[in-house]
Amino acid sequence: MSLLGLTLAGLLQVASVSLQPGVARPGDAVLVTVLGVSRTPSGTLGSQTLDFLPVADGFQALVALSVEASLGARALSVDLVPDDGAETTITGELVIEDPRWPRRELKVARKFTSPSKAERLRSARDQKAFDEAFDADLEPWLFAADFVWPRPPEITAPFGDLRLMNGKKKSQHFGVDLDGNTGDPIVAANDGEVVMVRDCFGSGNTVLVHHGGRLFTAYFHLSKFEVKDGQRVKAGQLLGKVGKTGRVTGPHLHFGVKLDGRWVDPESVLELRFFERPGAPAPPLKPDAG
Repeated sequence: MSLLGLTLAGLLQVASVSLQPGVARPGDAVLVTVLGVSRTPSGTLGSQTLDFLPVADGFQALVALSVEASLGARALSVDLVPDDGAETTITGELVIEDPRWPRRELKVARKFTSPSKAERLRSARDQKAFDEAFDADLEPWLFAADFVWPRPPEITAPFGDLRLMNGKKKSQHFGVDLDGNTGDPIVAANDGEVVMVRDCFGSGNTVLVHHGGRLFTAYFHLSKFEVKDGQRVKAGQLLGKVGKTGRVTGPHLHFGVKLDGRWVDPESVLELRFFERPGAPAPPLKPDAG
């Protein structure tokens, strides 16, 4: 955590601004936390506007870096307005480093690269359902603890993996694949509301959970659903079972995180400490998913 800090007269004597992480990669989620003020701050990270949400002792803004974000320093600027004083600006910077994403060439069956007309139409209907599920207002967080893994984190394919299929078709992996056997449990990464339960052509049996703030987690290729649309869930609650539905060759969980319209690295969200304050111990990062 990078603490920018501030010491001024009036209410701003106890104000602080922190940035997590101080060094990020393209495709990461970045958290800006402002404590000690009662009025909603504003600000920017590079060209991106910070949309602050209220928390118990201040405000937070979660930013999705593009996978194509340029490397180097990106300016952070946060404007604070005390109840009885003039606006004050705190500045800092986020360093974006080379992600060094792995590259791999895949040999896959033709059915995975040349879907039929009926399959393309089905994919289009699936995409419409995804778009509707992701269409959410910027509402406060629905969770009160940090994110956890939806199952034990044995990663078989990381976020950002660059893929060349049969020497021709290049793609990028916008999630994390977690190993598992058919029937293994998958749990919610945090509290939220289930906004989609659907059998999709590409992602198979799919569950999407909204956690507030236009922050979603996605769970693909399930063999069985254990939740319904509109259901409120708690962190660690059973969502479904590992499977190999959709366009996959074997059982696993594809775990994704979408923030404000962009897929981001789930590991970057799991590393954030939404509720850590100076002097407070951090909660465990990866509890057993059972």
